[in-house]
Amino acid sequence: MLRYHTHPVTAFAQNCSLVWDDQTMQAAVIDPGGDLPALLAEVARRGLKLEQIWLTHAHIDHAGGTGQLAREQNLPIIGPHPGDQFWIDGLAQQSRMFGFPPAEPFTPTRWLQDGDTVTLGAHTLNVRHCPGHTPGHVVFHSPEIQRAFVGDVLFAGSIGRTDFPGGHHQTLIDSITQRLWPMGDDTVFIPGHGPESSFGEERLTNQYVGGT
Repeated sequence: MLRYHTHPVTAFAQNCSLVWDDQTMQAAVIDPGGDLPALLAEVARRGLKLEQIWLTHAHIDHAGGTGQLAREQNLPIIGPHPGDQFWIDGLAQQSRMFGFPPAEPFTPTRWLQDGDTVTLGAHTLNVRHCPGHTPGHVVFHSPEIQRAFVGDVLFAGSIGRTDFPGGHHQTLIDSITQRLWPMGDDTVFIPGHGPESSFGEERLTNQYVGGT
């Protein structure tokens, strides 16, 4: 079975997730924004074999630790979509702007496109390109366990910011309604910040996209 554990990292309390196959213990880390010693301690505590880094997007709190982790652990970097190249190029500037430790530059091993898949052990997750918060934002969806790792597209009771460079409000709304909602009301999502919720709950109660 596919399992996951969410570990908040950085001063922004970004929900970094460890995802693994409970038979082989092969694991991926989604959005290693920082606090790498704590993340690696959690990997060791659970007996996981960390094999991949998956990125939803390239804001500093999601991607700041990626270059160092990939270099030290010899891991491939999967994602995001090429639309976030300029955010990757600007990681050093983002580090200074938000008071983060210097972020090592990196080049994704594999860029992702809408409709791609990623594989972990015997498990396959679907990739949806969901721009609006950033142009290259992607979401990882596991129909098997009815979970979606949505980064900063959608939150419990809110949506991602669209006032950063490359953000666009209506594009974000379209991503949510056209690409997340079809995953099903029973799908639970793990946002980039804050508690989990379900798409059904947000369709009923979220002030930004409720009733859509």
